[in-house]
Amino acid sequence: MNERFAASARLLPDYLSQHVLLSAAALVLGFLVSVPLVVAASHNARVRWPVLGFASVVQTVPSLALLALFYPLLLALSSASKHVFGHGFSALGFLPSLLALTLYSMLPILRNGVTGLTTLDPAVIEAARGVGMTNRQRLLRIELPLAAPVLMAGVRTAAVWVIGGATLSTPVGQTSLGNYIFSGLQVEDWVSVLFGCIAAVALALVADQLLGLIEVGVARRRPVKIWFGVGLLVAGVAAAGAASLASGSRSSYVIGAKNFAEQYILAAVMTDRIKKEGYSSTARVDLGSVIAFRALASNGIDAYVDYSGTVWSTVMNRHDSLPRLQMLDEMRVQLRRDHGVLLLGALGFENAYALAMRRDRAEALGIRTIADLAQHSPDLRIGGDFEFFARPEWRALRDRYGLRFRQQRQFQPTFLYRAATSDEVDVISAASSDGRIKAYDLVVLEDPQQVIPPYDAIVLVSPARAGDPVLRRALEPLVSAIPIDLMREANYMVDRDTNRTQPGKAAQWLESAIHLN
Repeated sequence: MNERFAASARLLPDYLSQHVLLSAAALVLGFLVSVPLVVAASHNARVRWPVLGFASVVQTVPSLALLALFYPLLLALSSASKHVFGHGFSALGFLPSLLALTLYSMLPILRNGVTGLTTLDPAVIEAARGVGMTNRQRLLRIELPLAAPVLMAGVRTAAVWVIGGATLSTPVGQTSLGNYIFSGLQVEDWVSVLFGCIAAVALALVADQLLGLIEVGVARRRPVKIWFGVGLLVAGVAAAGAASLASGSRSSYVIGAKNFAEQYILAAVMTDRIKKEGYSSTARVDLGSVIAFRALASNGIDAYVDYSGTVWSTVMNRHDSLPRLQMLDEMRVQLRRDHGVLLLGALGFENAYALAMRRDRAEALGIRTIADLAQHSPDLRIGGDFEFFARPEWRALRDRYGLRFRQQRQFQPTFLYRAATSDEVDVISAASSDGRIKAYDLVVLEDPQQVIPPYDAIVLVSPARAGDPVLRRALEPLVSAIPIDLMREANYMVDRDTNRTQPGKAAQWLESAIHLN
């Protein structure tokens, strides 16, 4: 417990600083956009309805979906910019998170601001007109100062929403306190999950109290309180900026990873190899499959491990089946030609999609293969991760074997395996090298028709780093060096129920086991 807490604490400066900068930028931008709209909406009913309606509609979109939707939009704009001006920009990480959270911050500011301005005492407005004030003078000297406390209450609400929403920016590549939560869920490190939740709550409370101090100062006309609150907020953001710059200056290479234990372990091995070459390296984890590749192709990350079947079907849009070596050769040529991405080599093991069942359940029904499963599928329930049922592999399995399950459910990967052992579902989509297969005593069903394509673990390198000698020296020794039994054991160290190991420690064990210097 103490070791896990210490490991979480070491990551706090980087995660917290990034979270603060993102939240502060989104809140400031939201405020700057909202205030002119507040003024326009409060003075014109025709403007009021569409402005408040738009902000309300934005709030109905789940925050994670809104974050994800900005990524392809920005990617298209970046491609257009590169085509027209010769320069693109990163569509991963900070920018999509900033835009989504800015939109999320606007509704409470707009509603409170409009309410504050439209409920002012008409006698006060008439008195201002009576002394000859212009519309601009009346707005700046009378209306906004009187409505400011109500507006500040909206800013406080927006701040809490933004800080909470920023934890969901991790899947689009933005470092935040959400890294604790997403990675902790994947490896069932509840200390990390709790650490991230407590840190986010503490940050929200501090921000709310400081904004509350400003609100009191505005309401009571106490400039000292206003400037004291503003000063503390600016100091906090400045400290976060300094910490972020210090962290960024130390990071020469960025290694990507998806959102499960094996990816965390391999990313840790790769970053460690780069550090042994005398260069700094950091990992950007919890990326979705498509986002990870697009980030690599646009040089948002420098390298990561993917799987041949995933790249074959989702990136290359190929659904035919080829022998393993021929598939890798065609993939190497097409990735380089179409995306500039270098396929450095295969690591030596396969992590394929598979269907798995609890051993006692499979034995009771006499199920050893997917063909056997098809006969019982109308009476059974299947669970999959968030990607599985949308992937071509599932459609191919379903159609080739005639799988028709009574119920189909989706789970976060950690709870997917729990669902199998707790009888929530009968069959799950598993990964052949996953340590949880051993941890939960599951049996992997054979695929006699070989519908599922090869899923060799492969190292991919970004176009900008394809010729980088440091990266090649660091990563080439991993090619063909990791057998499946060692990868399963490393995964099992992280995934087992008792005496769980941190992914970094499992990575150290794996490096020593394959005798890398």
